[in-house]
Amino acid sequence: MTWTLLPATEFAAYADRWAQLNADTGASPLLQPEFVQPLLAELGSGKELLAIYERDGIAAAMAIIAARGPLKWETFQPSQAPMGMWMHRRGADLAAMLEELMRALPGVPLVLGLTQRDPARDPRPAAGGSVSTVDYIETARIRIQGDFDAYWNARGKNLRANMKKQRAKLLKEGIGNRLEIIRDADDVAAAIVDYGKLETTGWKSGIGTAVSADNPQGRFYQRMLEAFCRRGQGCILRYWFDDQVVAMNLCIEGQDCIIVLKTAYDEALSKQYSPAFLMLEETCRQLFEERKFASLEFYGRVMEWHLRWTDEVRTMYHLTGYRWRVLLQLHTFIKNRKARAATPRPPVPAPLAIEQGTPSE
Repeated sequence: MTWTLLPATEFAAYADRWAQLNADTGASPLLQPEFVQPLLAELGSGKELLAIYERDGIAAAMAIIAARGPLKWETFQPSQAPMGMWMHRRGADLAAMLEELMRALPGVPLVLGLTQRDPARDPRPAAGGSVSTVDYIETARIRIQGDFDAYWNARGKNLRANMKKQRAKLLKEGIGNRLEIIRDADDVAAAIVDYGKLETTGWKSGIGTAVSADNPQGRFYQRMLEAFCRRGQGCILRYWFDDQVVAMNLCIEGQDCIIVLKTAYDEALSKQYSPAFLMLEETCRQLFEERKFASLEFYGRVMEWHLRWTDEVRTMYHLTGYRWRVLLQLHTFIKNRKARAATPRPPVPAPLAIEQGTPSE
C-alpha cells in the first residue's frame, strides 16, 4: 500500500473515488464532493495536496492536507467546514497510515494533525503508540424520535412559555409569521443575498466575518448549496415577519440527518422576539411530522441555548500522529512538565513556635 500525492486543484478528476469512499465510510454530507470542491475553490490557498492511500487498487484512505510550517501538516479545514478533510476505512491501522504519509510528504514533517473528528462517525482511538487525541469542543444534536408534542413537553418550562408568549405577542400585534423552505438551486443566489443582509447588519460585520454574495465565503455557500439543491439535499430556511426576512438557516442533508451550517437573524429584533428560536421551533415541528431524518445536527460549539433544545451532546476531538513514537513520548513529557510548573504550589506553613518550659506530666 502506498500514498499518492497530487495537487488538490486536481480534485475534480478524483471526485468519484472520493464520493465512493465517503459512501463506504459513513456518507457524511460534510465530506461529499459537492461540499469539498467549492470549499477548495473559494477558501483554499491552492497549495493543498490530495492524498490517496490505495490497497489492491481500492482507496483505503483519502485526505486533503496542507502544510502548517516546516514540521507540521494537517487536514484542510477552513472555519466553514465542521470536520477536517480525512476519510479512512474501518479496521485500517491509522497510526501506520499516518507514519507512511509523513514519510511521503515533502521535507521531514514530524506531526500530522487530523482536525475536528466526529466520534459519531470516527470512534475515538485509544491513546498509545504514535497517535494522541485531545478534546476539541462539545457539540449538540436534536434526535428526531417519537412525536413533536412529546419532544416539546420534555423541554424546559421557561423555553416553552417564552415561545408561547412571543407567538401571542405576534398575534396581538397582527404580525404574520411563516417559515419558507428553499430547495431550488435557481433560488439559492438570491437567498444568499438575503442571508448576507442579515449578517452584515449584525456583530459579524464589525469583525469582517459576515457572509456576503461577493466575498469568498459567500461564494462558497452559494456554489455548495446550489450543488446540494441539485441533488435534492440542500435547503435554506427563511423566516418571515410579514414581508420582512428576520432569520435564516443554511442547511445540507444526508446520512439520515439535516445539518445547520449557518444561522443569521435580525439582531434589531432580539430584545422583542427571538426569530431564530421561532424558526427552530417550526423547523423541529416539521421534522418530527415528516420523520425524514433521525437528527438535526448543529456541529458548532455547544452553547447554553442548545441545552434548552436538547440534552444530547458529544465531544469532538483532534487527532495527532507523530512520525516516531518517541516524539509523542517527548511531547507528553514536556506538556506534563509545563502543566506541573503552571500549577500553583500550596504555601509553606510557618514553623510552629515552641513554648519553653517544663512539659506537663
